[in-house]
Amino acid sequence: MLTHTANEDASRFSFWRRVREYAVPPSMIETATARRLAGDWAGACAAANVEVDFRLRDVAHAHGHTLAERVREDLRRLAPDLLRWHLPRTAPAGLLRAGLTVPLARYPGERPVHLVVRTPPAWAEYGQRISLALWDGSDPDPAPHPHPRPSRRYRLDLHRHLWDAGRSGELATRAGSCPPTCPPGNGVGPHRLRRAVDRWAAEAELLLRAEGLPPGPVAVRLGRGERLVLAPDGRIGAAVGDLRALPLLPDAATWVPPDLDLLHSGELDAGRLHPLVAAALAPGHRPGRQDRPPAGQRLVECRGARHRIAVVDGVLTALDHDPDQLRREELLAALSGTPLPCLRAIDQAHRDPAELDDVRERLNHGDTAGALAVVEDLLGRQASLRDGPLRDELAATAERRVAYGLYRSGLTVDGRAKAVAGRTSYALYRFGRPSHLRGGYPFPRPPRIATTTR
Repeated sequence: MLTHTANEDASRFSFWRRVREYAVPPSMIETATARRLAGDWAGACAAANVEVDFRLRDVAHAHGHTLAERVREDLRRLAPDLLRWHLPRTAPAGLLRAGLTVPLARYPGERPVHLVVRTPPAWAEYGQRISLALWDGSDPDPAPHPHPRPSRRYRLDLHRHLWDAGRSGELATRAGSCPPTCPPGNGVGPHRLRRAVDRWAAEAELLLRAEGLPPGPVAVRLGRGERLVLAPDGRIGAAVGDLRALPLLPDAATWVPPDLDLLHSGELDAGRLHPLVAAALAPGHRPGRQDRPPAGQRLVECRGARHRIAVVDGVLTALDHDPDQLRREELLAALSGTPLPCLRAIDQAHRDPAELDDVRERLNHGDTAGALAVVEDLLGRQASLRDGPLRDELAATAERRVAYGLYRSGLTVDGRAKAVAGRTSYALYRFGRPSHLRGGYPFPRPPRIATTTR
């Protein structure tokens, strides 16, 4: 039993360490924070890969200047990188849960309006991009989202501290308690999150007050097919009958945030957390800047000696062989011979490097700049990629980019859009130059393809 629990904890910690390492990179946090503090909320959203699907002038025209000003004020308080930090994720890769509409704020009126954040459907995911929209129950969406209505389970309008920079300090009191002695049975949720039972009664009261309801029972969702009922006096009982009519305690109030568990267990230092999260959960911690270490030489066992390979003039090169010898060895390899171990190591780095998992994680989580930095440190800025898993990953990213563009354009009426995405990505992979790193992209910009979908 103890071994089983230890393995579960190790798996849980491994999952959330990987999410915290890759999902919201420090460069994104730094840029988004600087722009937000300068008053540029749109620039902060762009830095955090957040699309904005409305214009404030259109909001003022449709709903009045008062509501438009309230939306503007919330956008100025929005920390999009903090929002991305706290959005729901799924195993095993820790990517954002697809197809969600998460309410951030509700503006009462004759026709209530919600500020929502949306994640695209799984088939259209690219770079973990998300979008901000306004939903009033009637306006059609430009992109065919599978769940356009605000979610009852995943809602952050009652948890502004998870996206509002001015209220992020509330996380310290609303996160729930999770001392190191938490019993294993308390962690049976998604990714072994622990139940924030000590906060349920207070959070239920906030929920009922926000919905304008009198004190009463609240449903608590723990997992697939598992529900509890929280009585007004704080007692917890098993679910009986249909609970859909009861208010639902949001996920953000049901579980202890993983950051608290990682800190208490010593699995993650406060310096690896989002600065606003660290300030709330580890007050007094002073974050330090963590620069990427410079690329260095690598050693290869070659013909009984240890030789060096390193990036020189933007290209990964064997340093301990003269140019004439390298040309002869490259010709030998072209004629199906066995090249020098140094050249084999260079070829391996181009096709299937040890850093591939790091590159893949960064691409999956939308950190294209970080992935390019890894590739440039490994191969040099002038590298020309060869066929292999590394190039395949970059080509797959190009495919997701095209599919996401089609989704954002609303071109998903039938299967033609996905077919065009596949054909275009293959063309980019087969005839394009996904190794062209100097322009800042691992693949060329996709061509205009709107005419081929008609």
